[in-house]
Amino acid sequence: MGQFGFGQSVPRTEDPRLLRGEGRFISDFSLPNQAYGYVLRSSHAHARINSVDVSAAQAAPGILGVFTSADIQADGLGTTSCKIPRKRPDGSPMYQNPHPGLVGDRVRFVGDQIAYVVGETLNQAKDAAELISVAYEPLPAVVETAAAFEPGAPAVWDDCPDNISNVFELGDEAAVDAAFARAHHVTTQHFVISRIAANAMEPRGCIGEYNIHEGRYTLHGCVGTLHSVRRMLATEVFKVPENRFRVICGDIGGAFGSKGVTSTENILALYAAKKVGRPVKWVGERSETFLSDDHARDNVSDVELALDENGKFLALRVRTLCNLGAYLTSDRTLLATFGNLGSLAGVYTTPSIHVRVHGMFTNTVATATYRGAGRPEASYLVEGIIDRAARETGIDRVELRRRNLIPADAMPYKTGLIFQYDSGEFEKNMDDAMQLADCDGYEARRAKSKAGGKLRGLGITNPIERAGAPPGPETAEIRFDPSGTVTLFVGTKSQGQGHDTMYKILMSHMLGMDSDDVMVLEGDTDKVAFGTGTFGSRSAIVGGSAVHKTAGKIIEKGRLLAAHLLEAADSDMEFDRGVFTVAGTDRSVTLQDVARAAYRPGALPAGMEPGLFETATWEPDGQTFPNGCHVCEIEIDPESGEMDILSYVVVDDVGNVINELTLEGQVHGGVVQGVGQAVMEHMIYDPDGGQLTSGSFMDYAMPRADDICSIEVHSRPVPTKTNPLGVKGAGEAGTVGALPVIMNAALDALRPLGITHIEMPLNSEKIWRAIRDARA
Repeated sequence: MGQFGFGQSVPRTEDPRLLRGEGRFISDFSLPNQAYGYVLRSSHAHARINSVDVSAAQAAPGILGVFTSADIQADGLGTTSCKIPRKRPDGSPMYQNPHPGLVGDRVRFVGDQIAYVVGETLNQAKDAAELISVAYEPLPAVVETAAAFEPGAPAVWDDCPDNISNVFELGDEAAVDAAFARAHHVTTQHFVISRIAANAMEPRGCIGEYNIHEGRYTLHGCVGTLHSVRRMLATEVFKVPENRFRVICGDIGGAFGSKGVTSTENILALYAAKKVGRPVKWVGERSETFLSDDHARDNVSDVELALDENGKFLALRVRTLCNLGAYLTSDRTLLATFGNLGSLAGVYTTPSIHVRVHGMFTNTVATATYRGAGRPEASYLVEGIIDRAARETGIDRVELRRRNLIPADAMPYKTGLIFQYDSGEFEKNMDDAMQLADCDGYEARRAKSKAGGKLRGLGITNPIERAGAPPGPETAEIRFDPSGTVTLFVGTKSQGQGHDTMYKILMSHMLGMDSDDVMVLEGDTDKVAFGTGTFGSRSAIVGGSAVHKTAGKIIEKGRLLAAHLLEAADSDMEFDRGVFTVAGTDRSVTLQDVARAAYRPGALPAGMEPGLFETATWEPDGQTFPNGCHVCEIEIDPESGEMDILSYVVVDDVGNVINELTLEGQVHGGVVQGVGQAVMEHMIYDPDGGQLTSGSFMDYAMPRADDICSIEVHSRPVPTKTNPLGVKGAGEAGTVGALPVIMNAALDALRPLGITHIEMPLNSEKIWRAIRDARA
């Protein structure tokens, strides 16, 4: 392809093979003598299991094994668990009960796992599962977040009668209370953030394999944190040495958090593979993954903002209930509840902030990290309360933001809640976005819409998030071959982000390599020494910095060898774009020539180790804060409630841009996911029986291309100094800004009717009913 530098628009190198159908997803390959697994799931949200009879299933044609809770308990199978220290309101340790893999005494959500059937074919396993007889004794269930907090609510766990797993507080409560006491104005609002599903293009799946000769397990799966999964499986579940486990991942068709760590189905496939002596494959069907994939969001928050007489923010108080689902099985179930609470500070100078979060059990599937993992929720709360405060105080919403924005010359800036921003020009982002969106002409466009019988709204939000936060090192190995080509091994794992292209750009930029001479390898714990994995917009920051450090080692060794080849002092060697040159002369040698010489006997200086391959590990000691401004205009038909998104502008600061083309793609995808939650996506459980009523794409709406307009993306990079590349992360920025800007735009359109708040998702029926009630 050629050589590339930072900031160019480079087409993705992955796309040609994927478009030709040559991807290697979990459904695209099988192992010799492979069997198939199927999970029997609960049809009740909460019930006692009085008996499970598997005898008929075991005798069914083609069945190799039927496993229940009794089997895995007898074999001493362990569980993963949440390691984050938390406490209950009385100070006692956090209540947690990890999912055991298969349940034997009680089911706690529709879709809970009761038995695992292994057959010669998938259909035989399905048929046998229908022969399993389960005697249920239904129990009261609670599925709604706020309802679980009410006194007398059904208990998900008998020894946790109030359903509170943990409570977490952050900030200075006394300072906040004092600020509210002297406030000139206080704005309050109750916010409900709906439950959604990730719905990656490729459902979860795996193949479990056990090699009896080596006593070694191999998981072929779709997970983004391979080395962490290997450690958890080996040490916590199967209790064998870590080197007895291998995790291999091919292509992953999207994840957004849902495939970050191991799942119970991965464990069951590995367990069954050893028991039946054959590889076992499980791939979730879409109707099954709606029931069993981790959901996301599902928070209820009460927010209060205190202002002085000039509209300056004095303090912010937030009280949140987070729906954890029925089980707390790993840290990712808690991460979204607290990991990004610092984002509540936004880009504003609010001096005092206090937040209290209750983690609540319900009879639903677990919630966990999903694109943004707490940042969209925080951005929605702070940007939503600012718009409401502007309406109540009569201060223009842009002016109110401007009075409270952190100035660029205040960097580094310690916010009122944890985060310390190292860089950013927040006011310039807002000014640029408003100019690009022609906000000056908005009132004229609004009047035109009104004349046509439509309601027009404008939303403006200033999102900020954190990315690439410590801890979590990444390892990179650059290995030149004797012919001069190179393989880059990295511990991250692409799930559709375009890592192959990104890393080739880095290798081209740092070492002057032609991208056709670079092979990027990730996704195999036997080949990559170590990696923390891909999540939280960290791959370019941490993985890219590891590549940068490794490239530096390559250059230093190459400099010594080049000096020897050119009979010059190594201090006189200069390196630029893949070429070593003796300073002040035209004598030079390419890096690839140096690599070839590194493997030739007699070409090396005395004492130099042959070969050209280096490894380095890089761990961040600080975090980055991608930020920007989103401006959106919408139009609502008051007779039908239909909402059209007319224009969408994003100005983003993600630090130095590696690939302008894929950056725009990431922002576009993130925006659409945020729009999806704001406008249509909603996982709904029946509050009476606990059944999932939105368990298919007939009931769960997903955004399509015609649901959104063209998205205009502009970059305003302010490089960070927290990593050698100056990048800030971009994978989740679009979602963080989209959720609040759509909600604010809709409320702006409805404001003339006296509608001050409406909960997501903003489907046409909900908007129509709000308009009808307002008119009445």
